[in-house]
Formats: sequence, structure tokens, C-alpha cells
Amino acid sequence: MKDHVCLGAIMGSYGVRGEARVKSFCADPSAIGDYGPLTDDQGRSYKLTVLRPIKGGYAVRLSGVPHKEAADALKGQRLWAPREALPALPDDEFYHSDLIGLSAVDTGGADLGRVHAVHDHGAGDLLELRPRGGSPVLVPFTRAVVPTVDLAAGRVIVDPPAGLFDEAPD
Repeated sequence: MKDHVCLGAIMGSYGVRGEARVKSFCADPSAIGDYGPLTDDQGRSYKLTVLRPIKGGYAVRLSGVPHKEAADALKGQRLWAPREALPALPDDEFYHSDLIGLSAVDTGGADLGRVHAVHDHGAGDLLELRPRGGSPVLVPFTRAVVPTVDLAAGRVIVDPPAGLFDEAPD
């Protein structure tokens, strides 16, 4: 779904009236219902109405989901919005989905792998790089460590801290 951006995920039902628990990935988590109809991984479309915040996300009403069992059946489905429904970003900001799949090279041009995921554990984003034949490496997504993101060329340039990619001694 290259022309869509993942905005959240359905975590299961909430209550007995067909409401669902949704985890939002939006910068303003409560805005997940503001981007028009959202599509799940199976291509089904829903109008999402945020009802109230709950622990770990939001209680929402999804159009066409009439009861608890229907909401439970959607557990694990990601919710996608068309890219054109999202606001344009400043030059130094990126949607996570734009970064995933980019090749990563160091400042000398040596291949470091591909961006497999972007993680946010509260202290700033981390790029999960997957080197060919190596273990995943988490790289801080800061201007100092990742000085260049070139979406047109499909790559990020990484200036890793000393020891991050060094081989362990035998």
C-alpha cells in the first residue's frame, strides 16, 4: 500500500456495543478519525469516530461494525489512510512508511543494510537497520547520526557512533 500511510491498529473490541480499541500512530493520536475513511489490511473501508481516550489508545466506532464479535474479528488489522489525505510535511520530517525499505549507507558509501522499521519508545525515533547476513542494528534517527535522507535516491546516509557497526572481537 505505497499510496497509503498506516495511522493505527485495531486492538480488539471495547465493551459490548461494537466499539473497538484502536492504537493511534498519529502525531496527535486523537486525530485518527480526521482523515476520512480508513482502509484495513483486507481492503475494507471504515468511517472511524473517536469516542473517548482509554488506556493504551481510543475507544472508537467503526462504520459497519455492529457488535462486539465483529470488532473482535478485526483485532490486529492496521488502518490506512490515502497519502493525499495527510498534510504535507516540512522538508526535515518524514512519514515512517517513507523511510521503511530505504537503503542505508555510511558517509563513505559502504552498504549498512536497509531500514526495516522505525521504532518510537518515547525518547526519539530509532531506525532498525537490517544488514545483509547480520543482526538488526538500532540507529538513533537524529540529524547527527542520520544527516541525510534522500527519498528520491531511496537511501539514508548514516554517520554511526563509534562501535555501532564494528565486529565483536573473537
